[in-house]
Amino acid sequence: MRIWHTSDWHVGRTFHGHSTLEALEAVLTETAQKVTELGVDVVVVAGDVYDSSTPSAEAIAVLNRALLRLHATGARLVVTAGNHDSPTRLGAMSEFVAAAGVHVVTRPEQIEQPVTLDDAHGPVHFYGIPFLEPARLRHVWSVDPMRSQADAVGEAMRRVRADAAERGGRSVVLAHTFVAGAEGESCESERAIVASDASPAVGGVDRVPVSAFDGVTYAALGHIHGRAELAPHLRYCGAPLHLSFSEEAKPRGAWLVDLDATGLAEVTWVDLGVPRPLVTLTGTLEQLLADPAHEAHADAWVRARLTDPQRQRDAMRRLQVRFPHCAQLEYVALATPLGGERAYRELVQGKSDLEVVDTFLGRVRGAGLTPDEHQIVGDVVGGRGPA
Repeated sequence: MRIWHTSDWHVGRTFHGHSTLEALEAVLTETAQKVTELGVDVVVVAGDVYDSSTPSAEAIAVLNRALLRLHATGARLVVTAGNHDSPTRLGAMSEFVAAAGVHVVTRPEQIEQPVTLDDAHGPVHFYGIPFLEPARLRHVWSVDPMRSQADAVGEAMRRVRADAAERGGRSVVLAHTFVAGAEGESCESERAIVASDASPAVGGVDRVPVSAFDGVTYAALGHIHGRAELAPHLRYCGAPLHLSFSEEAKPRGAWLVDLDATGLAEVTWVDLGVPRPLVTLTGTLEQLLADPAHEAHADAWVRARLTDPQRQRDAMRRLQVRFPHCAQLEYVALATPLGGERAYRELVQGKSDLEVVDTFLGRVRGAGLTPDEHQIVGDVVGGRGPA
């Protein structure tokens, strides 16, 4: 059996105020083409299908078209909900679409009801674990403790393993959660999964141990927007689009998972096209506007990091003349913290008022007083020494 592992479509997401629907639909159309070309049997989507619990009509239409294209390939689909999704909305038509081979798992009660598909070697059981909120599970499962994602996913996987052992055959899990060890792949576009109560959360993020996913043939993870391999059978595929500039160096694509009679045979990465690449350009405003080397980035999403010591007039407007998709502007020099590695009090101790102003400007804009400014400030403070 050949499986396409994807996740975190975030249908309806905006990128610095710009819609991503057209770009995402292009990538999902390419996905359907790859599924056909590679002979994929099952497409699994591990959560965050939508970006919002209340998706727009346009977002719903994009998702419907994507699912229809994938269904037309002949592949079966198994989809589960993430922390961005509304389980009720995403699962509203699940009974009807299941008849067409699109299986949507959004409720914890469905975890022990796998989607079972057969190949030449027998059954493969697909278990969907949607995003689990411990506080809401306490009335579903009589388990103590139930305070964290680790508790919730651990109990879900205990139930999966017990059910899979009884059924026999191979097992595939879809889970939307934050597994320990993937920290280096996280990025600013991910919404943190935090503990509901006191829990083993570090830095505000509630992590699930890798060992929680022992005992299954393959675990298709969602939530992290970058590709990550935590174990041969345990992987994140990341989002199909770049959703923040922190992701610009991360590849976009999906895992192609092959199962044989004994279990996991091979896992291969498949690249997908990037409709509009992301690039960070650093330099003065004039350098970014004049350097011919930047012509290659004219159609990219651009983050401009200006090194000018002062804010430049109409900087964003001027940048967007050359880079129409310039989406973010930062001033590197102005971001220098006061005092750097030394306390500001130490830097100005014993200095005259004029020297204090000069030191202050040197820290906040990267350059001290110009000759003209020196004259003006000198006239105002009169060169007075420290009080």
